[in-house]
Amino acid sequence: MMLTERRQKTVKKNDKTIREPLFRVVKRDGMPWYKSMLIRLIAVLAALLLCSLLSIFMAKASPLEFIKTLVDGAIGSTHKLWKFAKDTAVLLCISLAITPAFRMRFWNIGAEGQTLIGALASVAIAFYLGGKVSDGLLLVIMLFASVLVGALWGGLPAFFKAKWNTNETLFTLMMNYVATGLVSYCLVCWTPTNGSVLPRLEFGHIPVVIHEYFLIIFIVLIITALIHVYLHYTKQGYEISVVGESENTARYIGINVSKVIIRTMLISGAICGLAGFLIVGALDHSINTETVGGMGFTAIMVSWLAKFNPVIMLGTSAFITFLQLGSSQISSTFNIDSSFPNMVVGIVLFFIIGCEFFIGYRIKLRESDKKGGNKQ
Repeated sequence: MMLTERRQKTVKKNDKTIREPLFRVVKRDGMPWYKSMLIRLIAVLAALLLCSLLSIFMAKASPLEFIKTLVDGAIGSTHKLWKFAKDTAVLLCISLAITPAFRMRFWNIGAEGQTLIGALASVAIAFYLGGKVSDGLLLVIMLFASVLVGALWGGLPAFFKAKWNTNETLFTLMMNYVATGLVSYCLVCWTPTNGSVLPRLEFGHIPVVIHEYFLIIFIVLIITALIHVYLHYTKQGYEISVVGESENTARYIGINVSKVIIRTMLISGAICGLAGFLIVGALDHSINTETVGGMGFTAIMVSWLAKFNPVIMLGTSAFITFLQLGSSQISSTFNIDSSFPNMVVGIVLFFIIGCEFFIGYRIKLRESDKKGGNKQ
């Protein structure tokens, strides 16, 4: 009798160990595009609602005033519209640069440094050759130097990755600081008595066509189209996709993985260098350690939100730029701390990233059996 009772207790104990959890996360087979877009839209609206509620306490402003000031700060006038388009274009250019590497699953976190080193090359050429050669030739040399140096800066971690399988995330991240250090050193050399502040250069200015920002926008749109075609309709784009899916599969079908890694990062670095040239030649005409202003890191989010699709990146880069400019206007109008724009962007991105979980996965509750008990 005692043996039977022990067996019953053991069975009950084992029953508890094999029960299904109350809920579990299950990967979705797929979701219609309109549903996923609706979820993202709801996430953005919820994030903006939260930000507007925070503005009540931080700025003593109603949610309606928050939204109105947000829109006005980004696109409230013709000048603001041009600035919005220019900032979007620069951010988009850097985002396009890292996209081929990301599609290859090469996590290039060094766009900030690659863009900065390209800008440094442009400034160096303008500083030493300005006034000694024609303006047209000077711009050509600046462009060539920026693209070349940016490509080399991106190709170095790719070479180490291809030959010795180093960690590309840490390598590219550390090279950002190296680029910043080089800029600081050059500024000390060029301005020994001026507090490391380089005055605006008189030479190396990209000519103004229609508007001072028009050429930047036009050039970046062309690059967007070229990158889209390159990634989706060329052999090299196909090789990038295959390497990103599986390096072993790529090797099996005869793709030289090392060659693809180095070539792709040379392209990424070159486009970052081009972005540096545009920043120097058309906008700042100078350089400092904050010339890129963190856009190299923001570009990572732009590319990821667009699922590494260059066309969709037009929208994601415009959206993030809209938030940055609009929240900056709120900070200025209501005299809030300058970190408020970063907080707004951070909250919205947090909601968007969170909604991606519900797009890719669903929560499945434990099912009950016919008797109302727990299904085992």
